[in-house]
Amino acid sequence: MTIQWFPGHMAKARREVTEKLKLVDIVMELVDARLPLSSRNPMMDEIVQHKPRLVLLNKADLADPRVTDQWVKYFRAQGLDALPINAIKGEGLPKAAAEAKRLFAPKLEAMAKKGIRPRATRAMILGIPNVGKSSLINRMAKKTIAKTGDRPGVTQDQQWIKVGKDFELLDTPGILWPKFEDQRVGLRLAATGAIKEEILDTEPVAIYIVQLMNERYRGVLESRYNLESLPDDPREAIETIGRKRGFLRQGNVVDMEATWKLLIREFRGGQFGRLSLESPSELEAEEAVETEEEIQQEAAVPEETTVE
Repeated sequence: MTIQWFPGHMAKARREVTEKLKLVDIVMELVDARLPLSSRNPMMDEIVQHKPRLVLLNKADLADPRVTDQWVKYFRAQGLDALPINAIKGEGLPKAAAEAKRLFAPKLEAMAKKGIRPRATRAMILGIPNVGKSSLINRMAKKTIAKTGDRPGVTQDQQWIKVGKDFELLDTPGILWPKFEDQRVGLRLAATGAIKEEILDTEPVAIYIVQLMNERYRGVLESRYNLESLPDDPREAIETIGRKRGFLRQGNVVDMEATWKLLIREFRGGQFGRLSLESPSELEAEEAVETEEEIQQEAAVPEETTVE
């Protein structure tokens, strides 16, 4: 299955973001704590360039806390400040605001030395669709300003929002990238709701969720659906869950589509507990495999010989 989603407004948003960067002091990059790497736009470094950046791992309440700690250390090792937050409940946001102001402090001091009057810190919020940007802004502003929703693509315009007297936020539409080189990234994003339902084939997404649970969080599905055991084959496991939940059609046939949607809905809603879809150690393992494959490919290419 190939998953791609790059609406026209996203291409426009990227151009506008690039233009507005000169107006802000720092960038607050929002990612999903359950899949911090897959929920980062790989073009972000190219877009942001040398602007000070704060990575906020949102929805930390849905992620495995041990893995989230690993991701915080990973980003800091990359030279990026990182903090776990819960935008809906406001957890971690005071630290985020304080850290953003700290990043702006050197520029503020330089302005003061030049006799320039101090002003509010201006931050741009960037992130892929449905990662929680609007929820973050509303919570920080302490009122409903930005549109929110459990669907990607809700925010399609940019707007400035004042947060107190010394902080201003620039909301932007979520920006995906034109092509997912690794289809596992597409499946992870689809599982967490970053891609519109209208373009999804729910079967492979549900299968991915079951495979993930079997590999990483064995026993969670059995406990959730009150089952003694589940087959290792994901399709058979889904059928078992559907039968247990009573999703039956005429002839005692399991309604697989209803079961797929149930699994996706409950996964996104956190009914399976605090789960992470990827970890830094897996990233290192994947990079090691890719490096080894590149070495083998290079070794397989015959060297050119020169005949005198």
